[in-house]
Amino acid sequence: MKIDFGVITDYIPYLLGGILVTLEIALAAALLGSLLALVFSLLSRKKGIVQKLIKVFIDFFRGTPLLFQLAFFHYGIPQITGILPTAYISALIVFSINSSAYLAEILRAGIESIDKGQIEAAHALGVKSWDISFNIIIPQALRNVLPAIMNEFITLVKETSVVSLISLTDLMRRQQIVSAATYRFFEPLLFVGIVYYIMNIILSNIGKALERKLKYD
Repeated sequence: MKIDFGVITDYIPYLLGGILVTLEIALAAALLGSLLALVFSLLSRKKGIVQKLIKVFIDFFRGTPLLFQLAFFHYGIPQITGILPTAYISALIVFSINSSAYLAEILRAGIESIDKGQIEAAHALGVKSWDISFNIIIPQALRNVLPAIMNEFITLVKETSVVSLISLTDLMRRQQIVSAATYRFFEPLLFVGIVYYIMNIILSNIGKALERKLKYD
């Protein structure tokens, strides 16, 4: 069978519409995940039961496949609760929590890289813990781990492809629909692959620009 991109020409606008769904999920999950990760990374600095619970939480979400987490939340839990969330809500919750587990470790490493002398000096001057966290620790930690955070966001964009499992019409789900309509797989898959590649190249360049800006500020 010959390669013929003409068969998917009429479906290109439909396929490209999946970009908005993909980016919307990734951006929303990244924002919510970042907030959760920030809370986890700050709380994990305090030893005790809270630190242990956070470690178990992070290890679970880092140690199980994202596909399992999404299927379990969308199909498994509703069997017990009787509450079936929409595909979008399921994707948003699962991706936010999963992202927070990875971002928490990234932020923790960034926090630990800060010279403890600065924190001790701030305490000696009577600066409140809240001010130390948000005016000394977090700004420096973010500057140190920005490349890792951007890499995590790029990974998140690619991982959104699994939402096709719960029939959310992202890029991959739309590719499946077009393939079913045209009985062609190579052309839609290649087109979607190129779209993912271009998106991630753009995001990578944005990350590098932000890194340069922070470096010279």
